[in-house]
Amino acid sequence: MQDVLAGLRRWRLEQDNSGPFRVYRNSKGEVFHSVTHILKESDAQCKAALERWEARLGPEEAATQRTIAATRGTQAHDQQEYYLKTTMQLARSAANRRNAIKFDDNGLARIPAPITKWALDKVHPNLPSVGWSSSGYARGLSSWIKDNVQEIFASEFSIHHPAGFAGTCDALLSAKNTELGLTGREVLVCDWKTTVKTKVLDESHNYVHQIAAYSLGLRHLTGLEPTGGLIVLARRCGSPQLHVMDKDALKRAEIAFMDRVHRYFDQLALPA
Repeated sequence: MQDVLAGLRRWRLEQDNSGPFRVYRNSKGEVFHSVTHILKESDAQCKAALERWEARLGPEEAATQRTIAATRGTQAHDQQEYYLKTTMQLARSAANRRNAIKFDDNGLARIPAPITKWALDKVHPNLPSVGWSSSGYARGLSSWIKDNVQEIFASEFSIHHPAGFAGTCDALLSAKNTELGLTGREVLVCDWKTTVKTKVLDESHNYVHQIAAYSLGLRHLTGLEPTGGLIVLARRCGSPQLHVMDKDALKRAEIAFMDRVHRYFDQLALPA
């Protein structure tokens, strides 16, 4: 299973920018649309809110704000990708030397949490720096990871699904947090986000359905059954906002996301 997960780190689809929006194709010519594009286009309220926001700011200022937000998110994400991948390598090496790696029924390599904790603590002081505007968000994410993550199974892995969607998930991990009800044994599909203000994440929220998409793609490609989802929303200062999905909530989100996928493709098929 670990070899399969490692293989998902390599994006195997080819970009096609010849149409009105970017799609991806595999070696058979099958087309996949990005998860984020599907979510955006199938959310009428979100599209309307974005249009009102742009009208209020004006196109130039809206474009500037989008660029700032994208840069902030990219820098924070890139730092956490480095953190997780470097920690994974260090923890795996240490666990191998101690013959401490155990494999569970799914074939996942389970490294003892104290070894992962040691590796997280060792890597944390040497994280690559980010721009000033991104530093608070990145600091919140890395601090949360250092204090809560127990095991790292994959970082920045790509998925696609026969229903026609593809995307890249930030992490597959376990975390221990008593307040959130996390024991450290769960296998969580995880996504990092940055936000200026607190968000209300109900079961219809795009972020929740994004986690569902990654879970569906992971199951299709590996057969692995995640036991939950985790959304970590970094803020400019202070601790991140957290949203945990148990197995039942993840299943409901998967059903809701697939319904949106079908509606999205049905709408594309309508005559212009």
